[in-house]
Amino acid sequence: MVVVEHCHDRHRPSIRCRAEPDPAGNSPSPGARCADMRIGIIGAGNIGGTLTRRLSELGHEVRVANSRDPETLAELAAETGATAVWASEAADGAELVIVSIPQKNVPDLAPGILSGALPGAPVIETNNYYPKQRDGKIDAIEAGQTESSWVAEHLGTPVIKAFNGIFWKHLLEKGTAPGTPGRIALPIAGADGPAKTTVLQLVDELGFDPVDAGSLEESWQQQPGTPVYGKDYGVEETRKALAEAEPERPADFRF
Repeated sequence: MVVVEHCHDRHRPSIRCRAEPDPAGNSPSPGARCADMRIGIIGAGNIGGTLTRRLSELGHEVRVANSRDPETLAELAAETGATAVWASEAADGAELVIVSIPQKNVPDLAPGILSGALPGAPVIETNNYYPKQRDGKIDAIEAGQTESSWVAEHLGTPVIKAFNGIFWKHLLEKGTAPGTPGRIALPIAGADGPAKTTVLQLVDELGFDPVDAGSLEESWQQQPGTPVYGKDYGVEETRKALAEAEPERPADFRF
């Protein structure tokens, strides 16, 4: 059963679009769609920009920001119909927020940057830690904290890890209808509840099979260098790859 809530009052303590399991615990039906949401995206790189395009195309109201003046996103806004805003404004009134920036830049986000989102709005983070290639050493992650838990700590709010392991061109071009042979599956990690259920359904709406990858503490199973990372697997292959992941970070992704 899919529950759709319509909320035109940005101060109402619920998100407008929420898909929930039915009382028997069944997941939302594949292909079921929520009402359009107001979505804030912080980061307009390969993944953030692609999600801006895809989500706008699906009819969601997207507000997108980068670390610079909104005018630098004028071309993306004109192409997609999204609204370019300052990073401090991206989450205002949002029913779902996506943070998609380099891992090293997370501490640079202003305190309370997500405070304008509606209560209960899911926060997706798509980040990856590349210590040798880009981010330098982050002590807490090197000591064993998951990348996403580290992000959640800095943002001051729970997050859901998704979209971190798919090539951006595949995210843009390879979404298909439920039941299509070869449909790509994407792992989603985070606390169980309405926020995670909304993200699972959004992934399906984008054209990918959502796979519940457990809690945020288990999100290491989809970090860079793990068997599932960067693969276009189906559901069963994705579950198998998650189960085969080793807790030790691969050498290429340690400082």
